[in-house]
Amino acid sequence: MKKKVIYYRDELHEEFSEAKISPKFIDEKYRYEGGRLRPLGRGLWYHLLAKPIAWMIMKIGFGHRIVNGSILKSARKEGYFLYGNHTNPVPDAFIPTMLNFTGSVYVIVHPANVSMPVLGRVTPSLGALPLPDTKGAFKNFLKTLEHHCDRHKVIMIYPEAHIWPYYTKIRPFVADSFQFPILFHKPVYCLTNTYQKRLFFKRPRMVTYVDGPFYPDESLPRGRQKQELRDRVYETMTKRSTNNTVEYIHYEKINA
Repeated sequence: MKKKVIYYRDELHEEFSEAKISPKFIDEKYRYEGGRLRPLGRGLWYHLLAKPIAWMIMKIGFGHRIVNGSILKSARKEGYFLYGNHTNPVPDAFIPTMLNFTGSVYVIVHPANVSMPVLGRVTPSLGALPLPDTKGAFKNFLKTLEHHCDRHKVIMIYPEAHIWPYYTKIRPFVADSFQFPILFHKPVYCLTNTYQKRLFFKRPRMVTYVDGPFYPDESLPRGRQKQELRDRVYETMTKRSTNNTVEYIHYEKINA
């Protein structure tokens, strides 16, 4: 069967998710912590429904396997930031939960993830933290991150920002999001999702490699720390991406 080909020009800004959603504007009125019913919704949607659904979809649908995930066990006591490549809309929502099945994960997301007509009301209870659009919203966003960090939760970030389904390399990403673990004094781990041949299935198996911890180099100025931390994570993910054994979708750059 002929392989699907996607043509691109810009690794930093192009998006290839099939979902077309008009994102809401996240200003200071957005309630990151929600109302009094948010803890109840968290318990129902995340712990009782999302976790078993995630397990079934990942294990049965994607043959998911985790390599080196045991390094996260000791880190759960203090909480940490987790970074990963963004290559599949459904698995990327579930993999952080698979890595932290007994704990809680919060995911920094594009506002589109909380803008869907029905599901958009549920995703905040699942841990979605939309990126802010105003200074006032950013202040509330930071307070929410601090709240979760103080309670030793896991914060998941996809620094590539845009979904490229089944992409087998690591796209360049900026260092901005690495300011958060420095600000809140938390360790950094990274995951690298790879695609490997699977017997009797057209869709490849997803294998997730986990690495870390990474800490900022405090001998450097604060502004340089986040870039240096980003570079080490990027290099580690790039090395892990060589474990891909199948290209389900081919990406080809257009040189304009």
